[in-house]
Amino acid sequence: MSQKVATFLMFQNGDAEEAMTFYVSLFDDAKVVTLTHYGPGEDGVEGKVKQGLFTLAGQEYMCFDSGPRHGFTFTPSMSLFVTCDTEADLDRLYAALAEGGGELMPLGSYGFSTKFGWVADRFGVSWQLNLP
Repeated sequence: MSQKVATFLMFQNGDAEEAMTFYVSLFDDAKVVTLTHYGPGEDGVEGKVKQGLFTLAGQEYMCFDSGPRHGFTFTPSMSLFVTCDTEADLDRLYAALAEGGGELMPLGSYGFSTKFGWVADRFGVSWQLNLP
């Protein structure tokens, strides 16, 4: 038996497709693999993401738009950690992901890497960006 693990992102505001498109635009080797929407009469909001599968830098992620509201959303205690090859790449990703979101740790040198920053993007997903 072969097992596979993927990060699954649940969006509560109908933002799954917008978020997926945004993320794919930021990373190399990134693409939307599959995307299905809720149809008429299905148990979800018609036209919203029933299931999305996308890759960022070769890593698979899944997402969907939740119909029911939940008492929770994304939290910084679970974040996506990105190791960048260049300072320019780190700065570009930090600026794009922070726009409309929030800064959790400003760009700086914290002793464990050359440069590091932590943001929550406009969808609430937390990203740690590191330059070793």
